[in-house]
Amino acid sequence: MSKGLQMFSTLEESGTLKVCLKQVDIPTPADHEVVVRIEASPINPSDLGVMFGPADINSATTAGEGTDSVLSAPVHPSFLPRFKERIGQDLVVGNEGAGVVIAAGNSPEAQALMGKTVGVAGGSMYAQYRAVPAAMCLPVADGTPARDAASCFVNPMTALGMVETMRMEGHTALVHTAAASNLGQMLNKVCQADGIELVNIVRKQEQVDILKGLGAKYIINSTDDDFMVQLIDAIQETGATLAFDATGGGELASQILTAMEQALLRTPQPYSIYGTTVQKQVYIYGSLDFAPTTLNRAYGMTWSVGGWLLTNFLAKAGMEKIVELQTRVAIELKTTFASSYTSELSFAEMLSADIAKQYNAKTTGEKYLLCPQKGL
Repeated sequence: MSKGLQMFSTLEESGTLKVCLKQVDIPTPADHEVVVRIEASPINPSDLGVMFGPADINSATTAGEGTDSVLSAPVHPSFLPRFKERIGQDLVVGNEGAGVVIAAGNSPEAQALMGKTVGVAGGSMYAQYRAVPAAMCLPVADGTPARDAASCFVNPMTALGMVETMRMEGHTALVHTAAASNLGQMLNKVCQADGIELVNIVRKQEQVDILKGLGAKYIINSTDDDFMVQLIDAIQETGATLAFDATGGGELASQILTAMEQALLRTPQPYSIYGTTVQKQVYIYGSLDFAPTTLNRAYGMTWSVGGWLLTNFLAKAGMEKIVELQTRVAIELKTTFASSYTSELSFAEMLSADIAKQYNAKTTGEKYLLCPQKGL
């Protein structure tokens, strides 16, 4: 066999987004690389952002059958100017995955991985075969199924990266939104293990219940009438001055900054028209809400809102820190960083419009796994 299937997403000039499979050559590894037969790859929100972009998946349709299926979805004309650079580009999909090393380059590091099950990151993982540098592979214990190693990078390293960012920037506690997600649950476990106070913001009672079951102390439902009072109280108790926001749009980032300022003002201090002097930071790392980010500046002048991306953090952290974090993930893969899946999908199933509407809903407690070898 010399070829394998790989998934591509293309936004056409007509305003239709299409996702399909193409036959590509099975790569030949360079000296420092290995070829992984991908057996499992999670469907994360970051993957959906590339796969579907601004398309209306609730209006998606599928033509063709099996691996010849093509999923099509419309993009509202108002979105097209924002995505003009994407038009006509065949984008590869999938940030992480796991599988068995079937070929290796000549370097000792690559040869040492031959035949092993590894977790891997590096993009283009919605494919049957992928060549990656040996240094990007995380070997797992013998007998570990690929599904257990498939989510060993994005969510675990993001959770650890948030905590490391806190330490690097001199904060002592965190606020996290969309906090009952798979990532949010991992972050709770990390913070509890490391003795870090964490304020969790959710929007449904069932999400509150999930986090209570994990032993979370501060859980606030943003739909409660007294949401801001609860948030200010929790931030005052924890001293949190750093937040990670998965929603992106709307007023939530601004509400968090306001709560941080109000919590600080509960401690008597000289009045200043410029507000408190403690740095208050919100990092937006997701786009669950595509609405504009609205800032109602009621929190003085010592604050910042910015973007946070895992790859940028890792570049700043350096290889020694990356190895340290990856080692922790490997040790705690079946505990702190364990993932469970609602369903395991084949390529053909993933291209079904009806199924796409389910996994694109990003429902809390539901996580889907692509198995590129399934049914083939």
